[in-house]
Amino acid sequence: MLSFPSIARSSRIVLRGLVTACLFTSALALHAAGGGEEKHEGGPAWWDAKWTTRKKITINTSAAGGNIAEPVGSPTVLLRLHDGVFNFMGAAEDGSDLRILAEDQKTVLSHHVEKWDSLLNEAYVWVKIPDVKPAGETNVWLYCGTLEHVAKQEDPKASFDTDTKLVYHFGETAVNADASATGAAAEGAGAAVSSSLAGTGQRLNGQTPITIPANPALEWSAGASMTLSAWIKPAALQSKAVLFSRRDAGGSFIVTVDQGIPTVEIGSQRSTPGAPLAPGVWAHLAITANAGTITVYVNGASYATLAAPLPALRGPSVIGKDSQGASTGFAGELDEFQLASTARSAAFIKFAAVSQGSTPDAGKLVSIGADEAGHVEHEGVIMEHVNLIKDISKDLTIDGWAVIIACGILAIVGGIIAVAKVLYLNKITKASNAFLEKWEEIATDLTALDSSDSDAIKTMGGSAQGKKTQKLMHQSPLYRLYHLGCMEVQKRIQEFKKVSLNPNASKFQKGLSGRSIQAIKATLHGGLMREVQKLNSQLVYLTIGIAGGPYLGLLGTVIGVMITFAVIAKSGQVEVNSIAPGIAGALLATVAGLAVAIPCLFAYSYISTRIKDAITDMETFIDEFVAKMAEHYKED
Repeated sequence: MLSFPSIARSSRIVLRGLVTACLFTSALALHAAGGGEEKHEGGPAWWDAKWTTRKKITINTSAAGGNIAEPVGSPTVLLRLHDGVFNFMGAAEDGSDLRILAEDQKTVLSHHVEKWDSLLNEAYVWVKIPDVKPAGETNVWLYCGTLEHVAKQEDPKASFDTDTKLVYHFGETAVNADASATGAAAEGAGAAVSSSLAGTGQRLNGQTPITIPANPALEWSAGASMTLSAWIKPAALQSKAVLFSRRDAGGSFIVTVDQGIPTVEIGSQRSTPGAPLAPGVWAHLAITANAGTITVYVNGASYATLAAPLPALRGPSVIGKDSQGASTGFAGELDEFQLASTARSAAFIKFAAVSQGSTPDAGKLVSIGADEAGHVEHEGVIMEHVNLIKDISKDLTIDGWAVIIACGILAIVGGIIAVAKVLYLNKITKASNAFLEKWEEIATDLTALDSSDSDAIKTMGGSAQGKKTQKLMHQSPLYRLYHLGCMEVQKRIQEFKKVSLNPNASKFQKGLSGRSIQAIKATLHGGLMREVQKLNSQLVYLTIGIAGGPYLGLLGTVIGVMITFAVIAKSGQVEVNSIAPGIAGALLATVAGLAVAIPCLFAYSYISTRIKDAITDMETFIDEFVAKMAEHYKED
């Protein structure tokens, strides 16, 4: 039998399980009530039923939005996702289920994720828009949340047009990785800034430059077109601080920030000055070369010009310092450095400056709508959880599998015993009801049992006729006690016969002494104990499942967590994506232990109650049987 502390611990486990089950059931009910029907009346058809949620992203270039009347082309738009506009709990932890569809709900747009942090609920996603309408609205649809696991589908190289030759987000695992198709990784780096303009940026100190190696895709021919753009935040006003430099065979292209004034120097020529930039404030700087004219844009507006063609430059480039001489290097933050082989239009540059910024105008230009829920079948939700468990099981260690296999064995053994016990209790209950029905017929007059013939006892004085009735009745423990008691009574009556004084009479006088009644009662209680042992046999396996299942699960979880942290310590990668799979796999062992303990506890409680009822019936019958026998066979 279970001790009180074991029952208390098991009850707490069951309570937690019931609370979880209630929450899960409520979630399903709310989902069925709120998401069971499509909520996109008047909108385009749903793209794929596997996705449960979508959001409309509106790019508004009208006067109420970005106020861009000229053609923009096919820009790459930055989507800033946070708690206010995106439900991270409804998406995959690594953003693998993210899909962005064009307005036709058929074309999947190329995108890539610069940063996805489901712990801080923050993400930066770049998506290529095929064509942004001028002075109007362009809509795309962001889908997330799937009923089954889907592979991550993102392609940084396809997220930019073919004219984009270099993109440094400074937020990848390798901070100098090129997100464009060129793949020109830079050499050297400043200090990484985690909370920069868009994710991670770079802090330049004016002494440690970033070098872009020579690459055929980055070569500039004399008089060619190009666009250089970057977000900069000067730390202070500096004199002729070099932001970008490129020199080759006597030609040079230098970008400086002189007392906050961005300038371009080609040879000895220098662009006209404009208003200085404020230190400590982000500014979008873009420089285009086209048809012998250099144009400087600040925050999307034309800032300065220089009548000079682009020189032929094929060598490396330097960010944050001049490649020659001892000039001052730029000190401040840098993010989203890009080079293109064409002169971007003023509309394109304004669009980039506004959409990538963090001002209120960015929200007017690119707005993210509310969630729209698709039609989800209940079976799909169940399959989603099954698939999640399948995915989690892939990260289980050998120790975890050993624990789950052990829990599985306990569950199988406990299930077999529980089913067998319930079937046995049902059988003896039915048999006892049949026996008690016959017992009530002869309990008031036991004369029918006076015969020494054993058939009179088996058939209960002839009231239980038919093999089927007798077979059913004989399965009852009450009948076995009755038979045992009758045999004891008959044996004693035969031993204590008293012959009448009339020699011609054959009548015997029968009676039981008080000691005989006590002996019969003791024999019946011995039979009761054997029946109780039979009823309680093998219930120990259910108690092992109740007490041992959670401990086995806890053992597997502790070992899994220990191994996960050991691997993290060895690899040095402290990220949610590296920790979560191992922790989830480890917790699966605890789930397995609880999945064994909870059903075993329910089954044990139910079976124990049924057994107590059966024991009570037997004790009551013994008392009644002894009383009836003592009354019928009273001593003269």
